[in-house]
Amino acid sequence: MNISREISPVLFEYNRQGAYNGHIPVTAINSAILAVAAVLYGFDTIAFSNERSASSATLEYDGQPVNHQWSKGWEFEQRFHALLKSQVASDLDYCSLLRPLSELAVAERFARTSRYDDVFSSCNRNFRILGPKPADRWCGQCPKCHFVFLALAPFMPKPRLLAIFGRNLLDDASLAPAFDALMEYRDHKPFECVGEGIEARAAMAALAARAEWREDAVVARFADEILPSLDARDLALAPLLVPEGEHRIPARLAALIDAHR
Repeated sequence: MNISREISPVLFEYNRQGAYNGHIPVTAINSAILAVAAVLYGFDTIAFSNERSASSATLEYDGQPVNHQWSKGWEFEQRFHALLKSQVASDLDYCSLLRPLSELAVAERFARTSRYDDVFSSCNRNFRILGPKPADRWCGQCPKCHFVFLALAPFMPKPRLLAIFGRNLLDDASLAPAFDALMEYRDHKPFECVGEGIEARAAMAALAARAEWREDAVVARFADEILPSLDARDLALAPLLVPEGEHRIPARLAALIDAHR
């Protein structure tokens, strides 16, 4: 079964006329599409792969938390699940199989296999509908490239990671402000689907303690200028890899998740 969706070309015309190009809650849209498919084809569960980090706000504005990926978060999952139960089908489950995991926990599990090294990408510029796309799978300039590189670095050999990205993003001094934003150092984290500041700080601290990474430009700067001002208790990597928090994974699927912990 294949399900597809298309963006209306009218939106691009609005852009040409000067309309703002806002964020589209694609997870909410796909959730609604899959709810229809589940009813039509007799499925009892809609399962996504949204980690617990997606529930964290990007910033706070005027006293209100702002999360650009809210439809990937736990609050949306709860509300949409309740809506399906009350208005669509009482026996239809909606959940995320990765909800108990942080971004770093997902990266650690993903790094266990090299099967997808030559094909995967999390670079938004690769998925542009209009305009040029990067020649490689990773542009190396967007926040998602920066975060994925940082998140994977503690969990795989350095040569393997450099082969995936084609360059060492942590040895480019010009990218220091970009990594600062990921760590929420003097800036809020980017409006992109990236992990929490505490995750970025913990990953960077782990690299600063390793000989193969500590001399790279961004890591060395972190160790000299940022690390001394941080509380060491908030930089531990291990606690961020432990599944925790609320979720609604059905018991029959929980065993599959446990097998990969």
